[in-house]
Amino acid sequence: MTPITEVEGRRLALSNLEKVLYPATGFTKGEVLHYYATTADHLLPHLRDRPVSFLRYPDGPDGQVFFAKNVPPGTPDWVTTAEVPRMEGPARMVLVQDLASLMWAANLVTEFHTPQWVVQDAGVADRIVFDLDPGAPASVVDCCEVALWLRERLAADRIDAFAKTSGSKGLHLLAAVRPTPSEQVSEYAKQLAVEAERAMPRLALHRMTRSLRPGKVFVDWSQNAARKTTATPYTLRARPEPTVSAPVTWTEVEECGSPAQLTFQAADLAPRLQDYGDLLAPLLDPAGAAPLP
Repeated sequence: MTPITEVEGRRLALSNLEKVLYPATGFTKGEVLHYYATTADHLLPHLRDRPVSFLRYPDGPDGQVFFAKNVPPGTPDWVTTAEVPRMEGPARMVLVQDLASLMWAANLVTEFHTPQWVVQDAGVADRIVFDLDPGAPASVVDCCEVALWLRERLAADRIDAFAKTSGSKGLHLLAAVRPTPSEQVSEYAKQLAVEAERAMPRLALHRMTRSLRPGKVFVDWSQNAARKTTATPYTLRARPEPTVSAPVTWTEVEECGSPAQLTFQAADLAPRLQDYGDLLAPLLDPAGAAPLP
């Protein structure tokens, strides 16, 4: 029998709570829901007003994994949705605005992916992102070296950058910017990726050509395009273990000597949030947003 629970006055049917989604650790669907419930205060501000693309893995990362951008069938009428412009035509997408909507979405077993803009200003970015993706044998340790270079380069333009793990094998850099058309943000991000490759030709790469990636860090600037999304801070990832896209301190980036030092699972987040709070909170403050040069 599917248990029914009430969240902020909304009735939710939560299914298959004992189902193991991460066989490597025995992490269950119930634990997924508990993780999202206990991190909601920090996760929700990063989701709010941003149309969500769901990467769903209802049978775990080893089962079927698929993206869902349109409003899923059976979505409750109390879940906020919005029409979003897309190249192939407008689409109606979900906005996760509150705890009840978060738990409904988490019950679908999802990663959360969001664009660099809010729905009120579709295609006008308020964030810039760099996805640092290592090609083996490079690792997140090499990403840290590139991230430190990018931090200083952004600082030269009076832009404060913050870091989080991708929850997979890389690192994300984010910064708040004053509302700017996504095309301009993409151009600026590409410029810095090109500069990074020139400054560190043996390590950094701005081109997407896969044959060039082994042993280098691909500085993916393209996720600033209006149509692109990036893993939302604090989302679980569809990996063998319940890893999280976790904000990290610059000291942790500077001192990283092995991938294990920047690998965080769901159970690690509660003590980190207690110690640090939301390390990405400055991204939520419009007063701290910098103009692009």
